[in-house]
Amino acid sequence: MRKNIILLSAVLISTVAVAQNKGLVANSNSPYSKLQSIGLQDVKWTNGFWKEQFDVQTQSTLPYMWDLYHNDEVSHAYKNFEIAAGLSKGTFKGPSFHDGDFYKIFEGMAATYAITKDKKLDKQMDEAIAMFAKVQRKDGYLHTPVLIDERWGTLGPEEVKKQLGFEKYNMGHLMTAACVHYRATGKTSFLNVAKGVADFLYDFYKKASPELARNAICPSHYMGIVEMYRTTKNPKYLELANNLIDIRGTTEDGTDDNQDRIPFRQQTTAMGHAVRANYLYAGVADLYAETGEKKLLDNLESIWDDVAYRKMYITGACGSLYDGVSPDGTSYDPTVVQKIHQAYGRPFQLPNATAHTETCANIGNVLWNWRMLQITGDAKYADIVELALYNSVLSGINLEGNKFCYNNPLNVSVDLPFEQRWGNQREGYIALSNCCAPNVTRTIAEVGNYAYSLTKEGLYINLYGSNHLNTNTEEGAKIHLHQETNYPWDGAISIKIDTAPKENYAMFLRIPGWSNGTTIMVNNKTVEATPVSGSYFKLERKWKKGDVISLNIPMPVEVMQANPLVEETRNQVAVKRGPLVYCLESDGVSQNTSINEVVLNTNSDFKTETIQKNNRNLVAITAQGFLNSNSWNKKLYQPLNSSKQPVSLKLVPYFSWGNGISKEMSVWFLH
Repeated sequence: MRKNIILLSAVLISTVAVAQNKGLVANSNSPYSKLQSIGLQDVKWTNGFWKEQFDVQTQSTLPYMWDLYHNDEVSHAYKNFEIAAGLSKGTFKGPSFHDGDFYKIFEGMAATYAITKDKKLDKQMDEAIAMFAKVQRKDGYLHTPVLIDERWGTLGPEEVKKQLGFEKYNMGHLMTAACVHYRATGKTSFLNVAKGVADFLYDFYKKASPELARNAICPSHYMGIVEMYRTTKNPKYLELANNLIDIRGTTEDGTDDNQDRIPFRQQTTAMGHAVRANYLYAGVADLYAETGEKKLLDNLESIWDDVAYRKMYITGACGSLYDGVSPDGTSYDPTVVQKIHQAYGRPFQLPNATAHTETCANIGNVLWNWRMLQITGDAKYADIVELALYNSVLSGINLEGNKFCYNNPLNVSVDLPFEQRWGNQREGYIALSNCCAPNVTRTIAEVGNYAYSLTKEGLYINLYGSNHLNTNTEEGAKIHLHQETNYPWDGAISIKIDTAPKENYAMFLRIPGWSNGTTIMVNNKTVEATPVSGSYFKLERKWKKGDVISLNIPMPVEVMQANPLVEETRNQVAVKRGPLVYCLESDGVSQNTSINEVVLNTNSDFKTETIQKNNRNLVAITAQGFLNSNSWNKKLYQPLNSSKQPVSLKLVPYFSWGNGISKEMSVWFLH
């Protein structure tokens, strides 16, 4: 049955006229995708939040990352390619996912080039592609840890070891980066390298035993191979994508850590390593968009419910535990308990100070929810994309764009009597685990592609920010519009139509799930229908040049509480405004004290004010609180202190924490 679906999809894609197919997810011809991506070059940020972030990306982050990954005294990533190409002698150094890190930087460069047309970026990418081509083996294989051993050393007899060395992860990021480069530049040089890799994988999985073919660590290649299918129209790549799902959980040595203890079609809850899980779910969503296999979507929706309602932080972060055990793959025999790194953990198990929440897991949450939005058109997925982008993804990079977080805790306390493995300060290079920095780099470059989607009915507006959209409908009609707003600091949004299709055309305005009381006007006349939070509001009419859509999304300060089953935050509250989660740092308290002694007055006269932090304009929230200032020296328990000293508090957006001298931070407060 599934084979018939694949063949049908291949026929459909050959008969449907190619429209956009230039987006981050090129799903214009995906038969089971309700929304289609706009082109990579179609959105230009013109002002405000994302323009500032994009400027940091182009002026700081990309140059920094390019230089860093060419510095063999630090990262050795590019040097590994040179050694594998035979240009110099040496051994492989760095983590086994180093290749993939470089491909992610490359993808960020390609996505940036699509918008800026910067000739320097084009030249740098051509230089890197020439190196990739020199490294690639004749059979298409490209993975420097193995190729260096083949050229200069001994590979060793154990073939399975290769599969567990991030080999397929690196190849997946190569294929994705090559597709983005092709769409951004029109050049086929990198795409030809990627075809060799995809062909190698197709042949490999045709011949390999289940033990050898078991899923390699972190399945980015699921997304990569589907994008290769979409880009080249080669049906064998879709066949491979489906085979990758079929082989999951078919060996006795599978683990939840690696997402292959059980077949995916039996999986209904999130389990195991959060990065690998979210990447898998994103890849399965891509496969569903091509085949329409109902079981895949049913499982994805069940897993999404488990994550969104029981296992996700208020910041959109995923993967709560540094180290855990699989809730489903354990036994009372300690020799077979499955240890899981950066695990999803059990429902409602969400510690704050020891939260792992790797930046890559949070980016994986964006990748997954973006694809869920595309295949369903349901606004709840766009809500998660927005939540994670503004909070747990941007927290992974400093305001200047050159230091990064591996993990993203929700509480930092100097009194904790132990040092956590990854620390609580951003670094320019995170030794052995710098995967998150390149991932943030590419993600920020691509945010504009998340802002809008297309359907035959009209245009979906997913994210708000000042930008200029210049795109075409599936039928080739032009859509030009300007969006002006100070979002996320302000909920007033103006969308001016420059060009639209001549016939009736719909604009689908996302009404955020966190919002209440949104009003909409067209040409200063109030739209009578009531917008529903957590949905898209449809405005259909014959648009003319100069028409203006005005949204007003109120952004009051909201005091949030967690489900009482989340033990770590019982009787605590957090502060949120619009899509932004706020936190309190040490320098935001009017007196010198531990962050954990602060009690928030939930009846505060919450006020907003614009502040500057590291040359960035932010909106802070002022509030009142108390100090619960009992001494806890050599005490685990003591009577409740009834006397509380008043203090003034200034909260800042969570993504901006750690950009000053403060040593402590917290998202959750006693009240």
